[in-house]
Amino acid sequence: MLEHAIQALKISKEEFAAQEPGLRVDLINAQYDLKSADFSVVLLIAGDDRLGGNEVIQLLHEWMDARYLETHIFRAPSSEELERPRFWRYWRVLPPHGKIGVYVGAWALNAVGERVRGEIDGDAFAQRLAHIRQFEQDLLADGALVLKFWVHIPHKDLKKRLKKAKKDDDTSWRVEEIDWQVYEIHDKAMPYIETLLEATETESCPWCVLDGSNPRVRDLSFAKTLLSALQQRLATAPPLPSAAPELVQEYPDALAQVDLTQALTKEDYARQLEKHQARLAKLTRRAREDGVSSVLVFEGWDAAGKGGVIRRITQAMAVRDYRVVPIAAPTEEERVRHYLWRFWRQLPPAGQMLIFDRSWYGRVLVERVEGFARPDEWQRAYDEIVDFESQLTERGMVVQKFWLHIDADEQLARFKAREKTPYKKYKITDEDYRNRERWDDYVAAVNEMVARTSMPSAPWHLIPANDKRQARTQVLDALCTALKKALN
Repeated sequence: MLEHAIQALKISKEEFAAQEPGLRVDLINAQYDLKSADFSVVLLIAGDDRLGGNEVIQLLHEWMDARYLETHIFRAPSSEELERPRFWRYWRVLPPHGKIGVYVGAWALNAVGERVRGEIDGDAFAQRLAHIRQFEQDLLADGALVLKFWVHIPHKDLKKRLKKAKKDDDTSWRVEEIDWQVYEIHDKAMPYIETLLEATETESCPWCVLDGSNPRVRDLSFAKTLLSALQQRLATAPPLPSAAPELVQEYPDALAQVDLTQALTKEDYARQLEKHQARLAKLTRRAREDGVSSVLVFEGWDAAGKGGVIRRITQAMAVRDYRVVPIAAPTEEERVRHYLWRFWRQLPPAGQMLIFDRSWYGRVLVERVEGFARPDEWQRAYDEIVDFESQLTERGMVVQKFWLHIDADEQLARFKAREKTPYKKYKITDEDYRNRERWDDYVAAVNEMVARTSMPSAPWHLIPANDKRQARTQVLDALCTALKKALN
């Protein structure tokens, strides 16, 4: 792929100057049209030619309105970034609709750099490339325009450029020590770069390789490719996904296997609660000291007792060691980005426990059942979620997911009890009763969710919750077991 990027074509200064004004006007117009569009642009600029890449970015800021460009330079990960999965730094700065997010180096150069330096082996490199491909496909499927440019310069041309710049007092300041370091590893990096480009090249998200040895050709190729992609997308709405087929596959009825008759006496509950909370207190203090973070997901029927379970967990912990995030309908800021964005940005630092009271599983539960997500959106979400959670566990996070299960009669009894309790009446709405009409649809959604997203490293625990005492102790026991395993 890189060999074909080097072009014999030459463009004179006069030809470049003649094309520049029209290109600049068209790019600015396209950028301003984008402001009112319902999609964002993710622009990746990477390459083995650092100087050429810098010049492309400078041209971008000169020819377009920098106020509407969100440019992110990804240097060595900060301590904050190292405490979280690698892609956290990219997800958290995703641009909203109407803006261009410029990612410099980013996931592409980062992967190659780590492989060249021997920080990851071949298997880890392949795994990283799979995450890159999934990340880009997630953005594309959500409607983003993803454009990828690799600025390439042959080894001999890079050497000539560096030597020439070193001898010229007017240009020597442009060259830094890192440029000579890049030159030294240039040949070693080429096989990994080729592997990256081939593994992440798709019909919907191709690479555009720019000839770094020919600056005027490089700049015009970049500007024309960017302009063409913007104009085409602005002129024609992205094709709607073909209608997803009706769900025909049946999944095991996991909920039917939950024994809802399990119960604890008050005496047994008090004894077990004290034991498990004492265990949890010790384990979470050790997790803080060892830098082991956790992500807990709580889903379940309305009135299943999620809040009560969460309180029994946090009662055993120091306030600094946990954070509870209740999830409601997305805000305007969240709706103009991929649905996973609001969860990625919440990920905890080392040693902290993050507890989601409802979560990203809303995409395959309420959004699926109530029709808030199209069939193609919730059907692809299973793979997106599995990739997301895999990145958490690969980073060493403890991921545990709990579904609190009650039957319809118990739910109705709790609804009635809430209506009679002054400080709980606010929890009951007409929507809660209406949702009961879709009980069987939710059962089917839960069973598919469990079958397709439960993994040994991020399992689902189906908790019998007709008896609240039983549910609380069972969750505490499962959580302590998972933490102990991770810490050992």
